[in-house]
Amino acid sequence: MTTAEILKYAIDLVAVLLLALGIKGLSKVRSAREANRLAAIAMALAVVGVLLNSLGTTGISSSSWIWIIIGSAVGGLLGLLTAQRVPMTAMPETVALFNGCGGMSSLLVAIGVALFPTTTGEVQIASGLVETISIVVSIFVGAITFSGSIIAMAKLQGWLSTPSWMQSKLRHVFNIIFAVISFIAALELIRSQGNNAIWLLVIGSSLLGIGVTLPIGGADMPVVISLLNSYSGVAAAAAGFVVGSQLLIVAGAMVGAAGLILTQVMCNGMNRSLISVLFGGAIGGASSVSKENSEYKNITSCSTEECALTLEAAERVVVVPGYGLAVAQAQHTLREVTRVLETSGIQVTYAIHPVAGRMPGHMNVLLAEADVPYEQLKEMDVINPDFPATDVVLVLGANDVVNPQAKNDPSSPLYGMPVLNVQDARTVFVVKRGMNAGYSGIKNDLFELANTSMVFGDAKKVLGDLLVELKELGVGRKG
Repeated sequence: MTTAEILKYAIDLVAVLLLALGIKGLSKVRSAREANRLAAIAMALAVVGVLLNSLGTTGISSSSWIWIIIGSAVGGLLGLLTAQRVPMTAMPETVALFNGCGGMSSLLVAIGVALFPTTTGEVQIASGLVETISIVVSIFVGAITFSGSIIAMAKLQGWLSTPSWMQSKLRHVFNIIFAVISFIAALELIRSQGNNAIWLLVIGSSLLGIGVTLPIGGADMPVVISLLNSYSGVAAAAAGFVVGSQLLIVAGAMVGAAGLILTQVMCNGMNRSLISVLFGGAIGGASSVSKENSEYKNITSCSTEECALTLEAAERVVVVPGYGLAVAQAQHTLREVTRVLETSGIQVTYAIHPVAGRMPGHMNVLLAEADVPYEQLKEMDVINPDFPATDVVLVLGANDVVNPQAKNDPSSPLYGMPVLNVQDARTVFVVKRGMNAGYSGIKNDLFELANTSMVFGDAKKVLGDLLVELKELGVGRKG
């Protein structure tokens, strides 16, 4: 074994270890930031390893190296600009886009190798059944990941809505047709390795990705994003078999497994099966709610001054962040409010539901951006027993994750979904712009409870006014 080969395997091993540590660290809020850095270093090492390995490969022209350098520079610059400029509200769409880019990369690699087979160096393509099946899997999963991720991004961004006919059972007919086309193309590609079969497989699997993702509602988007992340890992692992890269195989398998586990966690958090998410459409999509049952009759509203007076007298306060907080970009104002409360000796914690927001961990990242201490972030199972002893709960833009129907109404589409038991607290303030329903489209019984008051307005403005009221009351100057 040459020195170059030893160096290559050493870099691959370090990259895999760092990636494993990064994925493990992402499971905890406290270690997530450092874990993300480790994963980024692992990816950088992987790129360096591939380039070093390519240096010893004959047949790569100088023009090819120019394209490699240009592609690396453009991709790195786009990643840097995206990380710096994308707001937290657009992070779910960005994650969906990145998943799609991963799927497209695997797709292009497989197509390139299939159309231009080579036996140079370690790469020996289209010479056996395993290699051909790897190409088929990489194209199939990569195309589904790309098209599905683009649809998810467009829906999250508000550029695309679900057509009414896609919410009917007719969509299953089209998806079955696309799946059959893909299956026939895959068999033909394995049998004859024809170019026409490749493009038919690309088209069929791309349409299948669109057909499966388009009917899925916003409430199920955290599950979809996690699943697409898993798909991108599977596509990468298949591409690793295509090009003979052990690092890509291992890294892709790790990402695929981690994404699948996270998908199951999201499904458990919503009391939804993966099958119902993929083939059942949106939560509540098949249910009908009468107008009488969807209207609110006993709503109590209050001003920020009344809310401030109640907070001043509290000993324990729990904040429940939701997507409305992210939309308003109010996390920093919220942190100012909680600092004032903490200065007066009031205990403040944050209740984090696993599917709050539009992506897994959305609220954790949002609050970490505002320098909220990690130890104040409490998961649902940890915080739920504490609500009966809580003086005030401040719900900011959350809806379905605090709906008591999930526990009390067997006829509700939300029934069985684990929720935060905020109704058990002494006083609940819900900050909302209006009385619109959440993603599920279901009325929230919490809003009509005797211990709940609505504070209407944009979350950032309400919190700003609340901060002024608290300071006028002298809260924050007690020590």
